[in-house]
Amino acid sequence: MSVSSVQSMRMTNVRWKIFLLLLALVSINYIDRAALSVAMPSIAQEFDLTPERQGLILSSFFWTYLFMQVPSGMLADKLKPRALIAAATVGWGFFQALGAFSSGWFLLLLTRLGLGVTEAPIYPGGGKLNALWLTQNERTRGAALLDGGSALGSGVGAVVVATLMAVLGSWRAAFVVAGVGTILCGIWAWWYIRNTPREHPSINEEEVAYIERAHAEEDANEPNVAPGGSLLRFFAFRSVWGMCLSHTCTNLIFFGLMTWLPTYLFKVHGFDLKSLGGATFLIFFCGFVGEVLGGNLADKWKASGASANRVYRTMMVVGALAVSLAMLGVAYVRAPFMVVALLCVALFFLRWCGGCNWATPAMLATRARAGTLNGIMNFVGNIAGIFVPIFIGYIVQTTGSYFLALMFFVAVAIFQVLCVLNINYQRKLPV
Repeated sequence: MSVSSVQSMRMTNVRWKIFLLLLALVSINYIDRAALSVAMPSIAQEFDLTPERQGLILSSFFWTYLFMQVPSGMLADKLKPRALIAAATVGWGFFQALGAFSSGWFLLLLTRLGLGVTEAPIYPGGGKLNALWLTQNERTRGAALLDGGSALGSGVGAVVVATLMAVLGSWRAAFVVAGVGTILCGIWAWWYIRNTPREHPSINEEEVAYIERAHAEEDANEPNVAPGGSLLRFFAFRSVWGMCLSHTCTNLIFFGLMTWLPTYLFKVHGFDLKSLGGATFLIFFCGFVGEVLGGNLADKWKASGASANRVYRTMMVVGALAVSLAMLGVAYVRAPFMVVALLCVALFFLRWCGGCNWATPAMLATRARAGTLNGIMNFVGNIAGIFVPIFIGYIVQTTGSYFLALMFFVAVAIFQVLCVLNINYQRKLPV
């Protein structure tokens, strides 16, 4: 047999290239989110913004992002994810660039509302692709790549935007470059992503057969579900409540750290700007590593024959308990090196849990409703994005200390253990 014949029989890896592309898109998503925070000192000076108005603009993104989650999930199921993801990426690039032309705070706020609408479909669309392209023993790795961009983008976002501002000389130019770059990535997504394996021009028959065989086995065990039906039917199942609350717990800690970590390290442990940037990058990069490694471990363990309940309950309980212990240590240690080390551990296991969270909708829902259930989970979970920055600020202002805020994170991680134990990862929902 010739070398070319052997190569033609080798299975392609188009599905993993698609999820690496999703990793890039979600990373850019979080870089674009970070742009306003990095540029806010310059914007506040130019527009003469009060702290209250700055907070209003910073939080406005979540208003529309939150309420577009469920509609985005339904669109992913009905319109298919390729068009949705490409249009969303081009759309948020447009609003990112449009922000550069704001003549006042209100116009800037409107562009943030637009950014929230257009960034909302990326996770539900990615979750739908997870159900359509990956097998049951690959979905945690796919979810980890999808969600890993949140930690990676958070880590590099401040560096990228600050560098653009320094090189280009203004926040407006940085917004334009970031926006145009995002639009080009949206065009790239449309060019490469396909809704199903058989539609992709670069895939070979071996990979298509591998995916379709796994889906046929999965379909044989799926319940018969009538089309349509109220979304509220999902909430009749304890697993959905456990999934949504577990995702909320992860987001409470992640968004809490994302918004308050730099201030905490600066005020409590005396980090200067240079060390603050390096520490923040290292902490969030550890989260990215934890998500990717956790996803690989979960899939390989499940592929070895272990039950889904054993794999995911163990992974999630270990991860949540590790987060609680690490955050407890942060509350009591004083050496800056140890604080950063413990925060690295906390982010590693927090994002380890995040990948398992994002694999759950594809395990619980049929492929026809996977996008919708992703949207429901992210809608509930992103309430944390609105709530937790304000709550932590209230604690710090009231007590003059971050101790109770850290204890809040400990309590949330422990509560996550209870949430996970109420999820049956082995039962498809008849909805």
